[in-house]
Amino acid sequence: MKKYFAECVGTFVLTFLGCGAAVALGCGSDTASIVGTALAFGLAVIAMAYTIGGISGCHINPAITLGQYLTGRMSMKDCGMYMVFQVIGAILAAAVLSLIVSTAEPSAVITTETGANDCAYGITNGLIVEIVLTALFVLVVLGSTSKTNGATNNFAGLAIGLSLVLIHLVGIHFTGTSVNPARSIGPALFEGGDALKHLWVFIVGPFAGGALAAGIWKFIHPDKQ
Repeated sequence: MKKYFAECVGTFVLTFLGCGAAVALGCGSDTASIVGTALAFGLAVIAMAYTIGGISGCHINPAITLGQYLTGRMSMKDCGMYMVFQVIGAILAAAVLSLIVSTAEPSAVITTETGANDCAYGITNGLIVEIVLTALFVLVVLGSTSKTNGATNNFAGLAIGLSLVLIHLVGIHFTGTSVNPARSIGPALFEGGDALKHLWVFIVGPFAGGALAAGIWKFIHPDKQ
């Protein structure tokens, strides 16, 4: 159970710090807020990679877990349990963030949103963006953690975190960037409205991207793992 709880804690930290930065900075209002939010998500992943990586592998993202399962790196049972605890962690993080926002003085709050995602340019655009960005992200995860990389996989956490920064820099303008179903489910439950209505995009898109990345990795990876 320790690895499941580790995933819960890791996803809590990712969602709380990433979405918390989006709320605090008023993400999308200017370039600085977008860069700051992107850095927050990436740095949170780096921090958790070196905190729980040795316990659970630090997936903290159902799309990554799906990719790991489809490439034969984990059992179906672990895959399912990882996803359940990741979603629990994200929901808890969103609850805490919502509590913080709702109890803060009005003058101290830039925005009352919870960091939920939005299909700013339509459903089709949102799906394409989430599929492509998640595929790139999960591919980095699969490659950087592969045993075929030798000693370089000791820096997997850094590669994964920095790639997430880049992905957010591209995606925030279009969808707010999810590439992580758990991270989207938690905030959407508290935001409601369009965030909940469009939640399926941020579940289907990342899962499709994760599966695509698994297929690409299976095709290009060396024979020896």
